[in-house]
Amino acid sequence: MANTWWEIQVTCSSLLEDTVFWRFENWDGHGTASESWGQRSQIKAYFPQQRFCNVDLAALALRFQQDALCLGIRELPQVTWKLIEDEDWARSWKKYWQPQPIGDRLLINPAWMEPPTDLSRLILRLDPGTAFGTGTHPTTQLCLESLEMRLGEKSPAPLTLADIGCGSGILSIGAVLLGARHIYAVDTDPLAVKATGENRDLNGIDPERIQIAQGSIDSLDVSEPVDGIVCNILAEVIVELIPHFNDIAKASTWGILSGVLLEQSKWVADTLEAHGWMVATLWRRGDWCCLNIRRP
Repeated sequence: MANTWWEIQVTCSSLLEDTVFWRFENWDGHGTASESWGQRSQIKAYFPQQRFCNVDLAALALRFQQDALCLGIRELPQVTWKLIEDEDWARSWKKYWQPQPIGDRLLINPAWMEPPTDLSRLILRLDPGTAFGTGTHPTTQLCLESLEMRLGEKSPAPLTLADIGCGSGILSIGAVLLGARHIYAVDTDPLAVKATGENRDLNGIDPERIQIAQGSIDSLDVSEPVDGIVCNILAEVIVELIPHFNDIAKASTWGILSGVLLEQSKWVADTLEAHGWMVATLWRRGDWCCLNIRRP
């Protein structure tokens, strides 16, 4: 029997767009798509039918309206929802996704599309399925750009990284394309573990270079401390993970943390400081930020 999904559509002021994305991520959405026209945006997200009933969805619509009022946006968002089947769900979000250049060196290319003939960029082929990470969200872009900075062509030695909450595998694959030697990737969602493995194979990467396991930081089977930690989840989860970073780190280990709203950055930075880490740089895109961290 085909699975049935809720498609939730929010039409709103572009000023509310980042908050809508954050809400959908916080509710564990299985894919998003967006369009913009001037100062208006339309964001769609997809959830398994059993996740919500009509009463829940009405409450979600009210939450978006409250968000708009808190931000001083007079034009309240319009929220609608409907049930769709698996094939409709796939078509709904895939038709909006086009090749996406990231930083100076990467191009995220949907798996079902031929890559551009201009191959001056590293091509990262991707089919995320229901896992988070397509390269369109600011947090993913910030992480990939940070990895590009860390894994430049003049990187002194091949590095080993831990990707905690790997989602579609986009950061692990991007890191390998940029020169990392080995990635330990983990995610608590079995669908994400599956997607990371499939995307690794899609890019022709040796399974030994990206080792994937279901779980969290305590599931990492590292043979020695890693050189870098990447984590693009949510601030609440990152704060819970920070006390365990030292278990897999050495004195020179650095980290790239995103999924953090700007207003949450001090909370995350204070937690890092309490556990022997410091924020070296903070990169911002809209309401989201990426913390590049290191040991003092």
